[in-house]
Amino acid sequence: MAVRTTGAAAEVELAIGGMTCASCAARIEKKLNRIDGVTATVNYATEKARVSYSGDVSVGDLIATVEATGYTAQEPAPAERSAEPAEETDELRPLRRRLVTAVALAVPVVAMAMVPALQFEYWQWLSLTLAAPVVTYAAWPFHRAAFTNARHGAATMDTLISVGTSAAFLWSLWALFFGTAGTPGMTHPFELTIARGDGSGNIYLEAAAGVTAFILAGRYFEARSKRRAGAALRALLELGAKDVTVLRPDGVEYTVPVAELAVGDRFLVRPGEKIATDGTVVEGSSAVDAAMLTGESVPVEVAAGDPVTGATVNVGGRLVVEATRVGADTQLARMARLVEDAQNGKAAAQRLADRISAVFVPVVIALALGTLGFWLGNGSGLTAAFTAAVAVLIIACPCALGLATPTALMVGTGRGAQLGILIKGPEVLESTRRVDTVVLDKTGTVTTGRMTLLAVHPADGTDEAEVLGLAGALEHSSEHPVARAVAEGALEKLGSLPTPEDFANVPGLGVQGIVDGHAVLVGRERLLADWALELPEDLKRAKAEAEAAGRTAVAVAWDGEARAVLEVADAVKETSAEAITRLRALGLRPVLLTGDNEAVARSVAREVGIAPEDVIAEVLPQDKVDVVKRLQGEGRSVAMVGDGVNDAAALAQADLGLAMGTGTDAAIEAGDLTLVRGDLRAAADAIRLARRTLGTIRSNLFWAFAYNVAALPLAAAGLLNPMIAGAAMAFSSVFVVGNSLRLRSFRAGN
Repeated sequence: MAVRTTGAAAEVELAIGGMTCASCAARIEKKLNRIDGVTATVNYATEKARVSYSGDVSVGDLIATVEATGYTAQEPAPAERSAEPAEETDELRPLRRRLVTAVALAVPVVAMAMVPALQFEYWQWLSLTLAAPVVTYAAWPFHRAAFTNARHGAATMDTLISVGTSAAFLWSLWALFFGTAGTPGMTHPFELTIARGDGSGNIYLEAAAGVTAFILAGRYFEARSKRRAGAALRALLELGAKDVTVLRPDGVEYTVPVAELAVGDRFLVRPGEKIATDGTVVEGSSAVDAAMLTGESVPVEVAAGDPVTGATVNVGGRLVVEATRVGADTQLARMARLVEDAQNGKAAAQRLADRISAVFVPVVIALALGTLGFWLGNGSGLTAAFTAAVAVLIIACPCALGLATPTALMVGTGRGAQLGILIKGPEVLESTRRVDTVVLDKTGTVTTGRMTLLAVHPADGTDEAEVLGLAGALEHSSEHPVARAVAEGALEKLGSLPTPEDFANVPGLGVQGIVDGHAVLVGRERLLADWALELPEDLKRAKAEAEAAGRTAVAVAWDGEARAVLEVADAVKETSAEAITRLRALGLRPVLLTGDNEAVARSVAREVGIAPEDVIAEVLPQDKVDVVKRLQGEGRSVAMVGDGVNDAAALAQADLGLAMGTGTDAAIEAGDLTLVRGDLRAAADAIRLARRTLGTIRSNLFWAFAYNVAALPLAAAGLLNPMIAGAAMAFSSVFVVGNSLRLRSFRAGN
């Protein structure tokens, strides 16, 4: 079901059929918005309407309104949202058939009209024979749409095409049967401009057939390009596994469709299989390839207790996973929803273009009539006047205006999804142009968000491996975050640890026990002092330097002697320094924001390349919003990058919120851009992609406007043959779509 409830209003997405140009979308949108309690946005490129409604309005009322306007509407079934490739082929087949017919028959008609040497004695009658199927059969969709629109008192691009080609064809019939054009041996040269004089001997079959062929070609390539533009979203929707092997409590395995999986179910993932849904590993260890979901090429190691995401691929060992999210709540489903919502939106510039498209066709018809009257009044003859009017009708296509934003959004957001960047909507793109300051939450954004063993300082004559083995073995039995960091660091370097004896936790100070026959102490310096032990001078210096850098110093002693100092801290991510460099290259000033003390914050800032004056430390979670407001009050346009619940309000307050997808739901909901990877470099990539998408939209709109502004006066002045006008009009739409498709080549890190 496509209906969603948001507060007191309900929201539905309707699949719209029968739209052929941007003015169709504008008409439907206008009709829907006239209903009390309804707010609608109709997207010509995605062929969908996003409608918010309240009060006594029902979905049936919305569908009836669309149908009364002359189009079809229905709620897309969940299966339809994936848009199978076979369905796309079926959809394009009728259009392709008409296009092939039009091209095959129009080419000889145009050739005979353009090359006088081909004009044999009865060439004009062969032209009529070939052009008739083109103007009737091949152009039938234009005539049918024009008739439907006329019944509803409206005019669209199809009206212009239908009237223009029909007028050219009917004039040719009159000239052939009642004028002098049917005379055997009649010839006339092809001209790019419109000639004045008596038109009873002129035929325009090449214009009628050529325009139809050009416009059908434009429509076909436009439709194909639109499908390619939406390919990333369809690929995203199709990423998920179809079936899953569920484990019963008694260990029996059985296979069910993924849709039947429930939260709490445990399922098996063999090497090479997709993980069916979001969950937590409860048994086994492996490497998981998340490239198709996050854009991250390096597989991630997972073990019991680690979270995994649906649609990622298990490339290593056997895993047993407990489902934590299913269906529409999974990360994959939420990504697809965010991408689709973004593609259905409109930028401010596009809303202006839509308003222009809504009145464009009536204005063009009036301009064509005015052109006809002017040429007749100027004594140029009916033929010249008629030809200029037809050229005006055909050249003035608002399709390029309607495609400018949606196609760029479809390609840009789709490419972003492939790279693990989710753009919430076109409004976000406007914000990326303005931001000049990026505020970075430290924990979980610049740093890993977990304690890590960073350094080992053994005393003279002490082996580092022995320190790690004894300290790691003892800490492995403790649940303290610092102890876990030491144990994990030791395990990573040594591979295995001995088992301690007589383990004891000393509250607030550390741990003690027997490891391989050694009496070992690990913890604060005070723990050693209680055993009358003192750190030698070199270890005291190491401890002081570690604490000055904001790190936790852990003392290690055994057999009555202090042997080492370990440094533990929230480690800076390996990619953070490179990310800061990239953000600076985009003209952004990075600011580090943290609740940690000044020493820790400055140490992290120094490591990643943030200036000391741009460090804001010891900030309470509830005060992060005030920091963003203060920066905005200084005239800065602020982007905020965060991942926690305590970042949500600041993300919402910022001019641009970037939520790390590895963070909490609250942060992701508050952000404008979601970075699926926990890599700060993705923030720079996201801003670059958003800016490039906005730039593509602006260039599309510029060329679409420039085309119409330049072409209409030329057509009205008689400087464009109708057939050339048709070719130019078709090219404008294909150009806009092709320009948008260039976004598919966007690469992370470039």
